[in-house]
Amino acid sequence: MTTSPRVSPRQQVRGYIDLMKLRVVELLLVSTLPAMILAHKGLPPLGLTVATIVGGTLAAGSANAYNMIIESDLDHLMARTSKRPLVTGVLNNTQAFIFSTLIGIISLAIFWIYTTVLATLLALIAIAFYVLVYTMGLKRRTAQNIVWGGAAGCMPVFIGWAAVTNSLSISALTFFLVIFFWTPPHFWALAIKYKDDYAAAGVPMLPVVATKANVQRQMWFHTIAMIISSIVLIETAQLPLWSLFLTIILGLIFARQMMQLRESSDNYAKAAAKIFQWSISYLSLYSVLLVAAQLLN
Repeated sequence: MTTSPRVSPRQQVRGYIDLMKLRVVELLLVSTLPAMILAHKGLPPLGLTVATIVGGTLAAGSANAYNMIIESDLDHLMARTSKRPLVTGVLNNTQAFIFSTLIGIISLAIFWIYTTVLATLLALIAIAFYVLVYTMGLKRRTAQNIVWGGAAGCMPVFIGWAAVTNSLSISALTFFLVIFFWTPPHFWALAIKYKDDYAAAGVPMLPVVATKANVQRQMWFHTIAMIISSIVLIETAQLPLWSLFLTIILGLIFARQMMQLRESSDNYAKAAAKIFQWSISYLSLYSVLLVAAQLLN
């Protein structure tokens, strides 16, 4: 698709920003700063923190932009993605490719110059995994796409940790698992709302191809694993007892939200929407809890 001649420079700038999916990036960054603070056992240097956050934002934005290029055909078919810049003609694929490549290179340069070799390598792996494994390999082929492809969204934990220490640890792996198990119930709750969209585009998201009972079982499995991982992280990071107590409370609230998702319920979609919203709150509150527990420890 070519760019419309009526597109103003302001619209194009907005289009480039939209390519990065900054709302998604915000969730990724929620786990980066706590990982850095846990790794440093306190506040890391400001310059290192800024470089890691900026580099991570650009790396995630690059991966998201590549994702939009590859999935532009699907975005035409889905109501929730019909306003994306490659669908509306605000930008064309060539412009998007140049932009995504440029900010990807800049992100890796920032990591290389201001952080560590391992953080740079992990950022490159995260971009490649999201684009090649999830977007090109899994999304259109399996209902478990978000389970394994979601690993790319866990990489900010490793990147933030490695930016501080140039190494990884058991605590870093445990934090990775928290995000890994959090992702499926978070995304499947959203996919329930947009089930018809995904069906129209032929994307085999779990709520499209599985029964409600199967979706609920798999969401419960990942929710329980997420809660356990969240508790284990408090222990491996040697955080105070009060943070363990609050983590358990957060997990119980998540489980209570999950209990509202009943197969025979007339409010099935509404219950799923509440789980989606609470999943964002859970991750945000848990991240704040980790920061507070480490700084007050």
